[in-house]
Amino acid sequence: MSHPEVEGAPVEACYHCGSRVPEGAPWRIRIDEQAHPLCCPGCEAVAHAIVEGGLSSYYRFRTELPERPDERQLPPSETWAVFDDPALQRDFVHPQGEWLSTTLSVEGITCAACAWLIEHRLNALEGLEESAVNLSHHRLRVAWDPTRLRLSRILAELAAIGYGAQPYEPDEAQRRLHHEERMNVRRLIVAAVAMMQVMMFSVPLYISDPGELSDGFHALFHWLSFALATPVVGFSALPFFRNALRDLRTHLLGMDVSVAIAIGGAYLASAYAMLVGSDEVYFDSVTMFTFFLLFGRYVETRARRRSGHSGNQLAGVLPLSAIRLEADGSERILPASRLGEGERVLVKPGHGVPADGIIEQGRSSLDESMLTGEYQPVTRGVGEAVTGGSQNIESPLVVRVTHPGQAARVARIVDLTDRAFASRPRIALLAQRAAHHFVLTTLLITLGVAVAWWLIDPDRAFWVTLSVLVVTCPCALALATPTALTAGHGQLRRRGVLMTRADAVEGLSQATRVVFDKTGTLTQGAMRLVETRPLGDADETTARRLAAALEAHSEHPIARAFGPYREATLQARQVTSHPGQGLEGTIEGRHYRLGTPDFASPQAPAAPGEGQWLLLARDGEPLAWFALHDGLREDAVATIAALRAQGLAVELLSGDRPEAVAELAARAGIDTWRGGAGPETKLEHLRELQAGGETVVMIGDGINDVPVLAGADVSIAMNGATDLARTRADAILLSPRLLRIAEAITIARATRRIIRQNLIWSVIYNFTALPIAALGIVPPWVAALGMSASSLVVVGNALRLGRMRLDAPPTPSPAPRVEPA
Repeated sequence: MSHPEVEGAPVEACYHCGSRVPEGAPWRIRIDEQAHPLCCPGCEAVAHAIVEGGLSSYYRFRTELPERPDERQLPPSETWAVFDDPALQRDFVHPQGEWLSTTLSVEGITCAACAWLIEHRLNALEGLEESAVNLSHHRLRVAWDPTRLRLSRILAELAAIGYGAQPYEPDEAQRRLHHEERMNVRRLIVAAVAMMQVMMFSVPLYISDPGELSDGFHALFHWLSFALATPVVGFSALPFFRNALRDLRTHLLGMDVSVAIAIGGAYLASAYAMLVGSDEVYFDSVTMFTFFLLFGRYVETRARRRSGHSGNQLAGVLPLSAIRLEADGSERILPASRLGEGERVLVKPGHGVPADGIIEQGRSSLDESMLTGEYQPVTRGVGEAVTGGSQNIESPLVVRVTHPGQAARVARIVDLTDRAFASRPRIALLAQRAAHHFVLTTLLITLGVAVAWWLIDPDRAFWVTLSVLVVTCPCALALATPTALTAGHGQLRRRGVLMTRADAVEGLSQATRVVFDKTGTLTQGAMRLVETRPLGDADETTARRLAAALEAHSEHPIARAFGPYREATLQARQVTSHPGQGLEGTIEGRHYRLGTPDFASPQAPAAPGEGQWLLLARDGEPLAWFALHDGLREDAVATIAALRAQGLAVELLSGDRPEAVAELAARAGIDTWRGGAGPETKLEHLRELQAGGETVVMIGDGINDVPVLAGADVSIAMNGATDLARTRADAILLSPRLLRIAEAITIARATRRIIRQNLIWSVIYNFTALPIAALGIVPPWVAALGMSASSLVVVGNALRLGRMRLDAPPTPSPAPRVEPA
């Protein structure tokens, strides 16, 4: 059946609202194999929602266009489309492989149900790869395929379900959060004052004997109570009604639906009883449970925000201004966001470093506690890297910028923090689904209770039903997991462990084996060249210059050992890295290899001594031996002992020579090790462990660790890891202390334990409170108090994670007998 034309609509009118369609507009809706034009992404989102919801007959049988709200209250169609501009997206959209990702600041988020609704709606969009709401900071991280989806469509979809969104800017986001907090405080104050006054008017009615108060006093107290309860319902309880209407429009039942029904029903029923002269007036209950609901939500929000406060602190840690050194040596103050790569900046004592960079002049102590969790200042000098956001303490520094603005390490950490919420632990997904279905079940049970009490005692039916609605609101169930995860992430972050995937917390809590790489992980990663032994006609200086030219193309810790011997006049070309083996390339027309003896030359002689030796070969002929030394991290032995005390098996898996691996394993106290393992061997060994039922945590830092990091149940990249290793890891160790890994496992286990406690408490509370309320024992105000108290119990239990004290590491036991795996 063809769609009848709406009378008066122009030919190029929007099929949904009738507005003029901009020339070249790409928005369309297909109905009955026919494409119809639409004027904006908002109409496109709504039209698709109508059609996909099975209501396409709305368009076939409508007789007039939908009434349009005041145009001044609606964003113009260009509002969303402008965010598709590549030049504008350059400031806040980041490539992620074949996807694009960004962080949005979202208005209107009040509880866990909002997060579920947003993610559920956006994940239904074709081309959206992932979406995750950071409930504590009201941020949304989205990743999408730009060939199938536009950012404007995502923003329009959010607006269609009642959530305004825009690119996340720390200062602006903080301003909106403070505004929301002020409004919540005002609503709470109005509810508190009205509740106290209404209770004053209600007490005489409750304690007076029949006939002691005249009808005039009864009517006066009722009208005064009505006058005080009205602003509570119309202003203080407004968020409950607004959220309930949004949930009903989207056909997704949230917690606020039952709350809104309870508040609105009690208020209207009391107003009706007052008008007809009945004594069944409960304005005191209306104001009381509105106050308790608001107070519980306010305390929960404040606690959750405090536990995640470090995330917002980190977002604003980069200074707003910088002192740029011009070519003529003059100084110019400008916004730090306008710095470019390669520019030189002056960092005075007491100032923050405005971007990542390399020190060119000066030496000073820097406070990096915001990034690493270590409060002891570190000393940095010429040629060493500094991180944007760290505080200069002693002397002025001249720094050449390497990563400004959004490319700085702190900006990437904030993005990784948001990415952590893109996945949910299995237990969190189960809790989300349970909370959503619980609302529908509660409403059906409430309907049954209402019918039963109508038959038993019609006068009490409404108030018993009201108590059931309030007392069974699944706020505690919905908060059980998000609050614990937020608190756990905050505790890990303060201890220098950044989780980049939320499900890594669950994996850490269930780990049975920890596997370490050697170089840069158990060792300091500060390799030193301690000896050079030439072979044939080569001399030491030439051999070191050739090796340094090859290593200039590597990020491996070994490359740093040759850094002092690099010369700009000698460059290697066509350099190829062979993970776990070495490097090969061409220097001045000759082919060189540097690495393990078997890799460097087919006729390699035996290593001249114990320890780690690299062989340099030219056209297959051995040229020189290099002896390298890398010290064990000072807390490596304590870390191994702590992990074993936690009941975990510890293993060393390295690509170095078995002799060097064995020697290090003995010093660290590891009884299971494997040397000479390339990336494929490491991954194969990992698969064998997992097939045997092990949950494996892999810790590494180099490019050769990327495959095994990706294959582990949980992967942790060291603070000095390569960029590729960090992007593949589930967690990043920001602190140089290895002992943080044992602490992270302790915190993860505590987080999982608290999640289980919260879920058990929530289920026990709801199953206990429901029959008590259904029997008519609990009045509405007590029901509101019980529901608020259950939520506060969950939040308070989760916040224990932020105050938990970790035991001192155990005293290392004597090193066990060392055997190869």
